[in-house]
Amino acid sequence: MTHGQLRKALLGAGALVALSSATTLSLASARIEAEQAAFRAPSASRCTPATLNRSAVLPGTDLSVSPLPGSYDASRHTQISLLGAPQDAISDVRVKGSQTGSHAGRLHGYSQGDGASYVLARPFRSGETVTVRGKVRIGTREQRFAFKFVVATPDNLPYVAPTPPSLRDPDETQHYRSAPDLDPPAIAVTTRSPQADGEDIFAAPYSGPGKAGPMIFNEAGELVWFDPLPANLDATNLQVQQYNGRPVLTWWQGYIPPQGFGQGEEVIDNSSYQQLARVHAGNGYKADLHDFHITPRNTAVMTVFNPIDCNLSSIGGPSGGAVTDSVFQEIDLATGLVRSEWHSLDHVGFTESFSSAVSTSTEWPYDYFHVNSVDQLADGQTLISARNTWAMYELNSKTGQVLTRIGGRNSDVKLAPGAATAFQHDATALSNNTISVFDNGAVPRVHPQSRGVVVAINPRANTDTVVAEYEHPSALSSSSQGNVQTLANGDVFIGWGAEPFFSQFSAGGQLLYDAHMRGSYESYRAYRFPWSGTPAGSPSIAALAHGAGGPVTVYASWNGDTQTAGWRVLAGPAASQLTPVAAAPRGGFETAITTPAAERFVAVQALSASGAVLGTSRSIAG
Repeated sequence: MTHGQLRKALLGAGALVALSSATTLSLASARIEAEQAAFRAPSASRCTPATLNRSAVLPGTDLSVSPLPGSYDASRHTQISLLGAPQDAISDVRVKGSQTGSHAGRLHGYSQGDGASYVLARPFRSGETVTVRGKVRIGTREQRFAFKFVVATPDNLPYVAPTPPSLRDPDETQHYRSAPDLDPPAIAVTTRSPQADGEDIFAAPYSGPGKAGPMIFNEAGELVWFDPLPANLDATNLQVQQYNGRPVLTWWQGYIPPQGFGQGEEVIDNSSYQQLARVHAGNGYKADLHDFHITPRNTAVMTVFNPIDCNLSSIGGPSGGAVTDSVFQEIDLATGLVRSEWHSLDHVGFTESFSSAVSTSTEWPYDYFHVNSVDQLADGQTLISARNTWAMYELNSKTGQVLTRIGGRNSDVKLAPGAATAFQHDATALSNNTISVFDNGAVPRVHPQSRGVVVAINPRANTDTVVAEYEHPSALSSSSQGNVQTLANGDVFIGWGAEPFFSQFSAGGQLLYDAHMRGSYESYRAYRFPWSGTPAGSPSIAALAHGAGGPVTVYASWNGDTQTAGWRVLAGPAASQLTPVAAAPRGGFETAITTPAAERFVAVQALSASGAVLGTSRSIAG
């Protein structure tokens, strides 16, 4: 179920509940009131620290640690992350749980040489207080350190199998004879200016009648590559990133519960679509769908959503309630260790949220924050976006502390007219103190339509002003998802999230390119990147005979290939006796070529622009 479908379902269910409740109350209000008064959910423990926004750096040291000292949201399976000193400078680490006693473990160093994680031999117990002690060498002296944290009780949400959407538009999917298992979404291109960037478009469609998966298409709307996932799995956030000095494809895949976050993993493929790595969240968590970045130091930053039990009675929610904690981690890709971990519950209070805790439960935990982007900056700061506080936050990357709130209920900067965002996504730091962000403005509707916006932060005047904004001519209102990408030439590319559109604007706001997926599909984000794909496998082939003894139409494709300029058909009386009989320039993802006469066996060869053979298919009966 998608975010938009979920909201519609909830609104519809609310109307039905209201109607049925009115009827029932008129018949048996006394009985219902008595039953409600008799039921009380068990109280949950606290989930927020006594002091918000504490530093992760231990006093007297350079060690930035997680779990955060004084926090109440640690995982039972957490490592003790100690970042800021070489492994050989850290010693005598001792860990003790108030219920489980002393915990054996071992220090494992980060491949970057700037810290280590103390990995425990067994997990903690929910609700217990953990004490960590140790020593760190600073120059020629040793400094003792100690801190405590509390282990949270997880709120284990029930699995809800996604409901397959019905086929509402017969043209929603594309079909290929040579690749019948693909069935990707059909793309309709409505605006295509010669001024638009010619790079390929990267999306990850889901919520349609066909299979979900990462997808590349060109500006003509023709498929380049599609990787359909197994049933009940979705994909988001397909990008080109750099890994070990080479371009790679990265995307998230996994399960999206009705509550609107991800439980899955990150995938890294090379340019031949061969899997290089599957990156998992640490500390017993599952990777969330919202953001994933590979850094130059061979680490990955990813989001995590973690529902935990929490007493919400102080803000009108249930005492036996639950909250969805927004988390992001930095993972050492070489070792899989957690270098650092940040929790919204440790730094941002419930009162900043525009969501209400009143109607929440353990099945529908209070999603007060909802982080959806993390941008680590070279100046030692990190920019994050939180959907449900309508704010962006500048953090000190080392201490984890919030330095500046941009927007929301408690903005630290004065917002100029038009600068306020609502339910926004994808905050990205640009040059000259500017930030691009996708401003959803809904649901419920706060702005007339969604937009891409660039704002400028003036630290001296302490103001936030709009530099540019980009709106779709159809006045799209995207209830969820979406992103803004600034291209190398200064153009702006926007993926409209729940509205399945992809648009490119000039820096001045002229619409240069517009396309959309037909029907019910969505894509969390969309990007344009240069890409060169060389599949490791062979081209695909299908053949259709035109009557007994008649010519044969051969269909050729090569999923993911970007080098083929033309196709050559080979044919003959046996699979081992094939000679060229026809050729044609590439005609989109799949090219149809008709032979001049009946053929018993056929195969195809993919040709480069110079006529070199790039790959040869298997032979099939004609």
